[in-house]
Amino acid sequence: MRVLKTLLERRAKGRSQDADVRTSLIESLYASPASLTIGAITGVAVGLVVASLSDGLAIHAVVAILCLVASLRVVSAIFFHRQLVHGTAVASRGWELAYELGAWVYAGLLGLMAFVSLIGSGNSVIHMLTVSMATGYAGGISGRNAGRVQIAIGQVCLTLLPTATGLWLEGSTGYRVLSVAMVMMVLGLAEISSTTHRIVVQALIGKRDKSMLAEKFERLARFDSLTGLENRMAMQMRLRDIFQTNDKRNDAVAILWMDLDRFKEINDSLGHMVGDQLLRSVAERLTDVVQDRGRIARFGGDEFVIICPDTDRVTAAGIAQEIVSYFAHGFELGENHLQVTASVGYAVAPQDGRDMDELMQHADLALYEAKGEGRNRSASFNWSLKERFNRLHEIESGLRRALAAGELRLLFQPIVDLGTGEIEACEALLRWEHPVLGPIPPSEFIPIAENIGLIEAMTAWVLRQACEVAASWPEHIRIAINISPASLRSPELPGNVIAALLETGVAARRLELEVTESIFLDDSGQTNAILRELQRIGLRLALDDFGTGYSSLSYLRSYRFDTLKVDQSFMAGVSANAEDRAIVRAIGNLARDLSMDTVAEGIETADQLSHAREAGFTNVQGYLFSRPVPAEQIAEMIAAGPLKGTGRPDPVVQTRRRRA
Repeated sequence: MRVLKTLLERRAKGRSQDADVRTSLIESLYASPASLTIGAITGVAVGLVVASLSDGLAIHAVVAILCLVASLRVVSAIFFHRQLVHGTAVASRGWELAYELGAWVYAGLLGLMAFVSLIGSGNSVIHMLTVSMATGYAGGISGRNAGRVQIAIGQVCLTLLPTATGLWLEGSTGYRVLSVAMVMMVLGLAEISSTTHRIVVQALIGKRDKSMLAEKFERLARFDSLTGLENRMAMQMRLRDIFQTNDKRNDAVAILWMDLDRFKEINDSLGHMVGDQLLRSVAERLTDVVQDRGRIARFGGDEFVIICPDTDRVTAAGIAQEIVSYFAHGFELGENHLQVTASVGYAVAPQDGRDMDELMQHADLALYEAKGEGRNRSASFNWSLKERFNRLHEIESGLRRALAAGELRLLFQPIVDLGTGEIEACEALLRWEHPVLGPIPPSEFIPIAENIGLIEAMTAWVLRQACEVAASWPEHIRIAINISPASLRSPELPGNVIAALLETGVAARRLELEVTESIFLDDSGQTNAILRELQRIGLRLALDDFGTGYSSLSYLRSYRFDTLKVDQSFMAGVSANAEDRAIVRAIGNLARDLSMDTVAEGIETADQLSHAREAGFTNVQGYLFSRPVPAEQIAEMIAAGPLKGTGRPDPVVQTRRRRA
């Protein structure tokens, strides 16, 4: 009963085992066809010997059936094992039942052969052969088939219990003792099979758990946990495989690089939880748009990359435009309706790149172009973008050595008092002669210096050099220096100014810092504090390029500027444009009422000078008087006395702009 109970419990537990563990257990039955073949050959051999020694019809019938069943088991085992090796076999319940039926029939025939020989023959040799065969087979099978414990225990019972019954019925004391021992052996082998089965199952479960854990870690390594999309590593692996296996000469793959517009503002204003919800919604929307035309990966942050194999430029452009258009519908995230747009850049191999890294870089350049053109649009890579990128890279690397290598220099342009004709101040203008690219205008390299964090060091150098030159001028002549918005946001600026004044001995009232209205667009309060601190030192402040960009008269009320510099675009058209003349006169009157000095920039003709004088400007600056010149030449001009601006200007420089 205990054996039967154990058998039933094991069968019930077997049904609840995981499918992969069960499959492995079924495969273990056919894992070694050699051992099954040896057992079959041994049983057949013993059966044939017993049949030859006995005249009983029953033994002959049992042996005949035994040979047939043994042959069928060997054939089926070899057939399944070969399929298993080639990966075509399926360890189904049917194969398990086939093995189970064959095993039980074969074991029952061995037990029946022993039982018939014990009660139907008095030949002790036959008794020895059949009993030894039954006990040996039962001992071996309890270990071999322990993976499916019900089969192993069933075979032991079908082999040994008929044999024990035959021994008991034989009647002699020795046989009956052996019968009792054999019954005890059934219990022992059942326990051995159960223990072995438990060890095998635990090992398989451990292997399965290890495999699942490895699969989980692989998924974590290849997939983004927030959106469920592939991550950067998986995307790069996929793209590398495409380039290694695709030998097409045309349109091997297209890469679309998408970035959300102003995603940081959403994160900062609504929080990262809303930002995460938005990214998940973006992933779903991208999946809806792309479908089976490509594979989507989250490259990082709010950037997504779509890989589209076998896609030409026209198709890539269509997909990119679909993405941009689809994002125009906005996102409903709880109580928040977010109107989020997207920018997409795309590149197509092999025209735009013949390896993974080059194509990725070019798609990124196209995305940068889409962003620069105003966002909410798509852009295709073209080689002019690469040329621009190479120039940008050359300028960036050159700027890092320019200060140390002495490639930067200062030129000075005089600011003339309209009343006396004397030089009242000089504006220091930074110039850079790149050793490879040649002269690079400040309008190009200053923004780059701001982006790579060199503007503070550059500003400190300009302050020190300009003040050092101004120290040799008469005390009444000021030095004017342009300060970029990035420098004004740096807390290092006041310290750099004070250091330059102390090192050169120039009085603070002789230093005038020129700023543009753009500094007020992103004013977090720090700009205001720095401006106030600079004014407390005694410096003069000039509002440069007044009248352009984001002009607002509220700046004149909030900040006490000493000088207004009217942008040269107004002076360029003052002779022919009545609107420009009206604006110039209005600015002159406004500055006079606010007790501010005024500077008319870009004076190149006597007519422009006349209009500046009529508008009430106090100072003028332009090529009519002088182009920007080195320190030695500006010193000579200062020493020469008042400048005469009534003659004809230099025809070569008449049409040039002072900031060229």
